[in-house]
Amino acid sequence: MKEWVFTNTKTLQFICISALGIYLTIILLTRIFGKRSFSKMSSFDFACTIAIGSIIASTLLSKSVSLFEGVFGLTIVYLLQGITAYLRKFKFFRNAVDNEPLFLMKKQEILWSNMKKAKVTEGDLRAKLREANVLRLSEVKAVVFETTGDISVLHSSKEEEIDRWIVKGVLDKQKSIKVIRKYRYRSYK
Repeated sequence: MKEWVFTNTKTLQFICISALGIYLTIILLTRIFGKRSFSKMSSFDFACTIAIGSIIASTLLSKSVSLFEGVFGLTIVYLLQGITAYLRKFKFFRNAVDNEPLFLMKKQEILWSNMKKAKVTEGDLRAKLREANVLRLSEVKAVVFETTGDISVLHSSKEEEIDRWIVKGVLDKQKSIKVIRKYRYRSYK
């Protein structure tokens, strides 16, 4: 019980030296490879962020992982992330490592099969619309399930179309949908 609550100075010294070494390594590697290492622009970026956190925790809290091993592991993860970012220039590689964005709504139409594919519930969709300050469904131009798992709501009270460039590459599985339910909402005061 005593070891679980308290520690010794040797262990604290180990943690201090490891923390300093890992901290300096992350600063150096982030300067070399860029801030994208901590983004979640793609599934690989997200995995990289989790791996970095895991390596940091293992190096700081485990005596079985040396500082050199932690620094080496971090360097490998950063290198893999850098190589992947470079290879994403090629469509075949990008298709292999990235999910494609998916329409969940087009204007007032909810694309139910896309919602099912993305595993997004009607409640999730409503919450995102509220978060985006949408007051009426007529304001919605599109709702997109992004490659990162985020949901983007494009809306405006004006009668204007979305520039095609903004939704380029978003999957439109609307052709496979036979019936799309439209909702009529009342204004609540």
